Amino acid sequence: MSLSELRVFGRSGTPLSPLTLGTMNFGERPGGASGGAPTGADESIRIIQTALDAGITAVDTADVYSQGESEQVVGRALRGRRDDVFLATKFHGQMSANPAHSGNSRRWIMQAVEGSLRRLQTDRIDLYQAHRPDYNTDVLETITALNDLIRQGKILYYGTSVFTPAQLVEAQWLATTNHLIPPVANQVPYSMLVRGNERDVLPIAQQYGLGVLAYGPLAGGWLSGEFVLDAGKPPTRVHSLPGRYDISGPSSERKLLASDSLARLADKLEISLVELAIGFALNHPAVSSVIIRPRTEDHLKAYLKAADTLLGESVLDAIDELVPPGTNFVERDAGAVVPSLEYAELRRR
Repeated sequence: MSLSELRVFGRSGTPLSPLTLGTMNFGERPGGASGGAPTGADESIRIIQTALDAGITAVDTADVYSQGESEQVVGRALRGRRDDVFLATKFHGQMSANPAHSGNSRRWIMQAVEGSLRRLQTDRIDLYQAHRPDYNTDVLETITALNDLIRQGKILYYGTSVFTPAQLVEAQWLATTNHLIPPVANQVPYSMLVRGNERDVLPIAQQYGLGVLAYGPLAGGWLSGEFVLDAGKPPTRVHSLPGRYDISGPSSERKLLASDSLARLADKLEISLVELAIGFALNHPAVSSVIIRPRTEDHLKAYLKAADTLLGESVLDAIDELVPPGTNFVERDAGAVVPSLEYAELRRR
């Protein structure tokens, strides 16, 4: 696999590069990157243009990333190159102190798309995604509004992000029974340490011909090479984001052991752990493209090198032995938390 070997994005027929440039780290306002310094505008633009020059054809952002600043950076970087890029963004996150400026309602979608078009300096969005499920809004309202945007020419396709299996099927059923264009994509976390979506989400995507954008191939840094056992020295990120990287619990302890074992496997294969991680995420037949989120040009170079990684059956079997298919060490790694599991009063009704 290399960046020149384009993949078809689900049933849309659109060819995409195997890597998609994610821009969550670009921009310095609140709401940008978590767990590390964000990337300023000038360096972000250089990274975007370097990625495009290297053969990446897709860019993924969201209105909530740095509260619109990420979209502004992307818009500046794509001047003169817009027609060569598959541009994806998202709505749902709260964009002001007003809670009405969020969610998946028709009222907010119609406002949010105008803001994204303006910041991105474009007349259409290739893929417009519901960043998270909205349990207060009927799914039919959301997909009807998105169909209207397609008819208006403001978006070409729409999709979802971290929707549950039931929500994915519901959206397809509602679209079909109401003579609407159904979603063509779903964005999910997927890595050697976050494999829960192999159980149902990825098979459902294949069943309905959904393009899959897989994010988090390094599992939030756990597969960066930093989370290894080295004479009892804890990873530095434990101190910066204890809520996410606390290794004191049994689930996280098992996750750390798995991360260390995967790092040793990469050493045995004489490749970097990043290359092993990217190669693994790209291998699943349901995955259309893997979202990378570099903070620096050096990070980007490491990702680009990893795009050429080919893993044989024996290597994939070795990964399965260390982390069995369908495994999630920590439930929140799977993406959005279902309210019925998050709130005790809903679990006990």
